[in-house]
Amino acid sequence: MKNSLSKGIAILSISSLLAAGCQSAKLAEAEQETTSASSISANSAETQEQATESHSEESSHEHEHDHASVHSHELDEATQKIYDGFFEDSQVKDRPLSDWAGYWQSVYPYLKSGELDEVFADKASHSDKMTAEEYKEYYTTGYKTDVDRIIIKEDIVTFVQNGEELSGKYVYDGYEILTYEAGNRGVRFTFKLEEETTGLPKFIQFSDHSIFPTAASHYHLYWGNDRQALLDEVVNWPTYYPSTMDGHTIAHEMMAH
Repeated sequence: MKNSLSKGIAILSISSLLAAGCQSAKLAEAEQETTSASSISANSAETQEQATESHSEESSHEHEHDHASVHSHELDEATQKIYDGFFEDSQVKDRPLSDWAGYWQSVYPYLKSGELDEVFADKASHSDKMTAEEYKEYYTTGYKTDVDRIIIKEDIVTFVQNGEELSGKYVYDGYEILTYEAGNRGVRFTFKLEEETTGLPKFIQFSDHSIFPTAASHYHLYWGNDRQALLDEVVNWPTYYPSTMDGHTIAHEMMAH
């Protein structure tokens, strides 16, 4: 089911929504990727403890994580080409789950609060394809999720929804290179749930514009029980930034890229 892992993790299906505007050259600026929003039903008694780990630990980890990121405001030409989705197959390398380690928050609440409105206005000012309102509508569909936070430690991925959490061990399951109608490409890095757990998706797929080992500064996460079907999802793409960032900082980070 779309938007509800608690009801069994529905198989995601491809949509034609992006055919006209979402898999255009704007796909790179719309993060080139989309995910299926899901909700987690959690039955852990330790919900708030893991979801609210000490701020000092979180800040320390993400400070190091951000400094390792390739998403500086001064991307070199080669890195920018990769970010935009133009690279050779030979450049793609396997990546460890540690590339996405840390404490992450969904950007959807910031969209709903209006804190990302300046992002949509900025996009509209640089394009005649959509108005700011149309961009907001597009990203509303893309960012929508009730999985508020994701915590990744070593090989354990924790989904946090409404203050409740559910965790599982995920192992690397390879990558897939996707080619979009606009000619640019993206890479999905897949991890598989090691032991079947009620309420958890069998597969998760990361996309963050990078194609070889490097720490992510943000990412789009796809999850569900059908590995292949996830590759076809092009409408909904929950996006996560470090939990230490506020809406203003996230908005300006988005505009910088």
